[in-house]
This record gives sequence, structure tokens and C-alpha cells, in this order.
Amino acid sequence: MTDVSENDEAADSGGPVQQAQHVETHRRLSVARSWEQIVARTRRRYEGSAVEEFVARLGEQDFMNTVMIFGSLFLLSALPLIILLNSFANRRTDDDLTRHLGLNTDAEHVVDGLFNSSTHIVFSSIVLALIFAVGGTISVAGAVQKIYERTFRQPHRGRWNIPRLLAWAAVLLAWLAVDGIISATTAHLTDGIGLDGVAVYSVTALFFWWSMHYLLAGRVGWRALVIPAMVTAAFWIGLEAFSAAYFSSTINSDSTVYGTVGVVFSLLTWFTAIAAVFILGAVTGDIAQRRLVARRNRHTTR
Repeated sequence: MTDVSENDEAADSGGPVQQAQHVETHRRLSVARSWEQIVARTRRRYEGSAVEEFVARLGEQDFMNTVMIFGSLFLLSALPLIILLNSFANRRTDDDLTRHLGLNTDAEHVVDGLFNSSTHIVFSSIVLALIFAVGGTISVAGAVQKIYERTFRQPHRGRWNIPRLLAWAAVLLAWLAVDGIISATTAHLTDGIGLDGVAVYSVTALFFWWSMHYLLAGRVGWRALVIPAMVTAAFWIGLEAFSAAYFSSTINSDSTVYGTVGVVFSLLTWFTAIAAVFILGAVTGDIAQRRLVARRNRHTTR
């Protein structure tokens, strides 16, 4: 009788433990199956989606390497050009740069120190700055052209290309100047921020719309470039807002740690961000444009 009662007590004590283990095992299996279902559902939604196409298109652009090279080329052409223009202009042309960056007074003084102009002009320095400015400008324009050619699936156009690139670079400088003038003019108005945003967005969208069509030599129609231009302009406005919130403190801190040359690091970051705007705007806009056209065609055929 004693042995039987001990066995019954052992069975009673072991029962709840085994039941708890069974429940825990069942719970883990349920969680695992739930995660498998979530992963499978996410994979099905990802395949063929705009996100998958976006990631693939950025891979085609070699995004990280392209933006780094673009930023370096832009820096190489912009700094000599600003120094050259400061040597001849009646006003400091780097003021437009600080206005685009949205710098506060302290950061603006730091940037001014980088572009201190001298009344003593050395001819050899001017020639060297001109060579770097022209060469860098052609390289920047060529990089933008290649971005658009890859985005819109167009072959590279090599013959008689340099005049086209120089013309685009001239319009680029004009657009940046107009952008700065708009910001300076609307800043004194009560509703300057709203007017500035609308005016800059409109001018910027027109510039990118024309740029895509011009650098592609008209091989892509105007209508197919409307959404890419509008999206790129939106990215540009976002960059200007980000710059106003970020670069003042960054330039001040970099100049404290590295000296005046620290400003160059901040400018390189900004020019790299500009490259990202060109790529992200064109790719995102083209994907949106193509999917919108495909959706309309499906509705038409029904």
C-alpha cells in the first residue's frame, strides 16, 4: 500500500509539470508558425512591390559610390568657382552658399573665413581655379547625365556632349542664384516661409524637369518627366529644411575641432546629400510615373 501511494503522489506531482511543459512547447510552436506566416506574407508583399523595385534601382545606380563621387566632384568644382567669382564680383558669392545651407550668424562667419577674398589677385591662381572649376563642372554635369540615363534606361550619349554639359552647368548656377534670391527676398515678408517654399519648389521643379529632358537630349518625353521632376523638387525642399536644422551646429563643431578646414567636411556632406537628392528624386519619381501609367492602362482595358 505504501508503494502504491508513493507512486500516485509522484504521478500527481509530475502531471502538472509535464502539462506546463506541453503548454510551453505548444506556445513556442504557435509563435514559430506565426512568425513564419508573417515572414511569408511580408515576402509576398515585397516581391513585385514598389519597395523592391526601388531597392533594385538604387543598386543599379551603385547608390553609395555614386553619391560619394558626385559629392567630391561637386566640392572640387564649387570651391574654386566661388573663390574665382569672389575675386571678380562686387559682392561675396559665397553668401548664396550660406543661404542655401540655412546657416545661423556664427556658422556664416565660419564659412566666410574659408572664402576670405584678397585684393591682391595672382594670375596663376586664377588660371588654376578656372581649370578646376571648368573641369569639375563638366564632371558634375556628366555625373548627373549618367544618373538620368541609368534611371530612364537610355544609352550614354558621348558625341558633342561637352557643350551640352556646359550649358546645363550654366543653368544650374542660374537656378542656384535664383533660389538664393527668392530666399533673401521672402525672408523679410510676414509669410516669407510659405512664399519661399512655394516659389522655390516651383522654380526647382521647372529646373529639374528641364534638366532631365535636356541632359537626355529629348529622348524621354516631357510628360514622362513631370512626376520625377516634382518628386526631386520635393526632396530638394526637404534637404534645405534639413540643412537649416543640421549644418549650423555641425559647421561650428567641425571648425572648433578641425579649424577652418572642418568647413570643407560639412560642405562635402552637403554636396553628397545633393547627389542623393538627384538619384532618389529621379528613381522614386520614375517608379511612381511608371506604376501610375500601368494602373491607368489596366483600368482602360477593363
